[in-house]
Amino acid sequence: MPTPQHQVVKPEKLVATAIGMLEQELVVPNLFKKESVDAFKGAKDDTISVKVEGVLPFHEYAWRNDRSSGIVFDEYAERKIPVTFGGNFYSAVKLTDEQNDFDIDQWGKLLRPQVKAVARGLARKCVTTLTGAAYNVVVGNTAQNLRGALIEARRVLNKFQVPEGQRYMLVGSDFEAALLGDEKLNLAQYVGDDTAESALRLASLGQKFGFNFVVDQTIGATDAYAFADTAFIMATAAPSVPQSVPYGATTSFEGLALRWVRDYDSEHMQDRSVVNCYAGVRDVKDVLVGWDDVEKSEVVSASEYFVRGIKLTLDGSSNYPPAASELATITGVSDASVWTPTGRTPEADPANA
Repeated sequence: MPTPQHQVVKPEKLVATAIGMLEQELVVPNLFKKESVDAFKGAKDDTISVKVEGVLPFHEYAWRNDRSSGIVFDEYAERKIPVTFGGNFYSAVKLTDEQNDFDIDQWGKLLRPQVKAVARGLARKCVTTLTGAAYNVVVGNTAQNLRGALIEARRVLNKFQVPEGQRYMLVGSDFEAALLGDEKLNLAQYVGDDTAESALRLASLGQKFGFNFVVDQTIGATDAYAFADTAFIMATAAPSVPQSVPYGATTSFEGLALRWVRDYDSEHMQDRSVVNCYAGVRDVKDVLVGWDDVEKSEVVSASEYFVRGIKLTLDGSSNYPPAASELATITGVSDASVWTPTGRTPEADPANA
């Protein structure tokens, strides 16, 4: 009788497979800007700082002036967005000798449900951050004119100076049904057969008005959120593998980090498998640049605002910044002209009808 051959699997290989599974399980977290785990090393107070490009106004020097006045010098400084690690997401499983010998023939089978559990924890943290952000604009009653509402969402983000690069429209289940049932929109999914299957790909509905439409079942069913891919930051870090653990590894991939450790509890004759990572998420606020018609010069906002995303609802009322606020003065988006299904108040705007 041949001697059974036991396959030796390196933990680094398994954890690398696990991080691939984690990436495939994520929807909302994959819409966030991901930061490197290396930035966490040695951070003070469990916080890392993500740099954001500074903002400078332009000036004009009068042509052929008498040079009695010098040019204006501004001070440049990059802003830092603090991201605090406030969660240790994990899945821990005990596996008896009997299970190990007769039920589980590969550790990869156990890792998959563990990674899924960690993925759900990360997703919940990201959804909580996304839905709890202080949105300066809410476009309400969109069910009466979905096409007009989407155009309004694009207009507002443009007015808010949000880059047109990668924009998402994350929608709840009822909002998705309304979109798919609207003949004016004709949303369709065009995905090649060679595209790798992932949770994000399966949740994608298509593109329209510069937005990538994605459905998520964990946000409000009648809600939608339009935002840039830089509106939210997610930082993950893999804890180090303790020296006392004989079997373990860490890895990172495209901004995601994960640790897997496995040891044996000889007193109870069972293996223990733990998959975990640290995570921190937050929204990104901006300093805005506008134009002063009176002074004929650029102005930089004194405060920071969250403008990289707005909220839409199938029902309910709209909410815009007060007309006298700094945000409204700089961007031109205010409650003096609020979108409605038939146009914007106080004067109807046919472009949004």
